[in-house]
Amino acid sequence: MDVQISQVGDLMVVALAGEIDGRTAPAIQEQLLPLAQPGCKILLDMSGVSYLSSAGLRLLLVLYRQINDNHGRVVLAGLREPIRDTMAITGFLDFFATYGTSDEGAAALKSDAAD
Repeated sequence: MDVQISQVGDLMVVALAGEIDGRTAPAIQEQLLPLAQPGCKILLDMSGVSYLSSAGLRLLLVLYRQINDNHGRVVLAGLREPIRDTMAITGFLDFFATYGTSDEGAAALKSDAAD
């Protein structure tokens, strides 16, 4: 599993690649939860994620709750169809705004500044 974190203006961009499962989810969570600062804006680029287990779904939910509690915002970009389908069936898409590309997700987060 590869996690690349970069700051782009006031956005935190997290590019994930590989499988998110019971083996990798704890290490990813350890890297991502500290990013959930008050008022944060986080873009999760999921285009490189090939597999998402129930542990991965749990990780996303924990991250969402932490960010929401801190009045921040998180969006998902680049979900592959099988992962999108799993998230839709389990109701996880109800928690996240999703975008086809990172650029679209970043534009949505940046437009929040104008609101």
